[in-house]
Amino acid sequence: MRILTESLHLHAHCQTGRVDRITPGIIAVFVGAVAGFALFVPFVAASYRRRGGLRFGRLVLWASALVYFWAIWAYTLLPLPEADSIRCVGSNLDLFELVNDIGGALGRPGPALTDPAVLQLLLNVLLFMPLGFFIRVLAGRGILVALAVGLGVSALIETTQLTGVWGLYSCAYRVFDVDDMLTNTTGAVLGSLLALFVPARHRGSGKSADAAEPRPVTRGRRALAMLCDIIAFSLVSATAGVATQLVLEAVGRGDLVLEAELSSILGTLVPAGLWLVVILASGRSVGDLAVQLRYRGGPVPTWLARPLRWAGGISGYVLLGALPTPWSLAGLLFGLATFVLLFTTSAGRGLPGILSGMSLTDAREGSSGDQSRNSRAATTSASTPTSSVGWSTGAKNGE
Repeated sequence: MRILTESLHLHAHCQTGRVDRITPGIIAVFVGAVAGFALFVPFVAASYRRRGGLRFGRLVLWASALVYFWAIWAYTLLPLPEADSIRCVGSNLDLFELVNDIGGALGRPGPALTDPAVLQLLLNVLLFMPLGFFIRVLAGRGILVALAVGLGVSALIETTQLTGVWGLYSCAYRVFDVDDMLTNTTGAVLGSLLALFVPARHRGSGKSADAAEPRPVTRGRRALAMLCDIIAFSLVSATAGVATQLVLEAVGRGDLVLEAELSSILGTLVPAGLWLVVILASGRSVGDLAVQLRYRGGPVPTWLARPLRWAGGISGYVLLGALPTPWSLAGLLFGLATFVLLFTTSAGRGLPGILSGMSLTDAREGSSGDQSRNSRAATTSASTPTSSVGWSTGAKNGE
């Protein structure tokens, strides 16, 4: 994948103008952001179940990996030329041909680092170093896996180029080069070695030993639950709206006004109804489920407290906001109250807690993890030949 030199040749022979090497990066960031938006709630839920919580550093790493995934394809395949303006190119099947290229670069006057052959080698190595780094830090795999994945990804990209994007073009417009696969794989291995400098406790995807232990309920955690509700609600709403439009088009009722009205109505009612079902069944919203929060207790009976918890969440805000003016202003007041109460109520239990009369707790309190911990403590206590006072002090100090 001749990132620098082929881009120059490509635009010297195609009617697409000057190469804008920033555009593929912008595309990668945009597509990565869209994918990250869709995957955010599942990622948060997985983090709370595998590692006990969400760590900012790990979130940044996964977000970087997502953007990097798209950047690889963007920088190796884009910009796509016009089909009638491509220049067919050959292949390099001579392994270590790069040695001759580097030798020629060293023999020419001027700095070697500015030579296209040297730059191509360095860029191919650098492009795949993050891959090996992410494989070790995020997946917990070592050099052999980095080597295999690096070689596999590079081979897939080179084959995509060789086949003219799998038949999209009549011939290859970028050179298939086995040396590129060699340098890419080398970059993945070097990235894996570089990841060894990251402390072992921060590497891998295994489940933390204390993942099931309850954590303090903070306003930040409650805010994260609210963010998860907003994102998940928006995705369900958008899906319902698009599905409505597709159905209307399929049955031949492609009236724009009808599409807009039904899409808006179903885009509000479908997610609100789904949230009601989830809360009635579990007592928790999608966001609560993601961050392991639960509303408990209170003087209000469960059959009434859960609908009130639903009404005090995002569904109440959206339904009020969907009312015709001036009643829709109630949605604005609802949102303002939600924001203020997040910071003024105990543990950020907010409007749902006030309406339902329930307290906000960690959903893992009283879970099997606590029971197993208590069981281990009881077993140790029974087998320790000390007085009950002495053991109680030791347990307290060891907490």
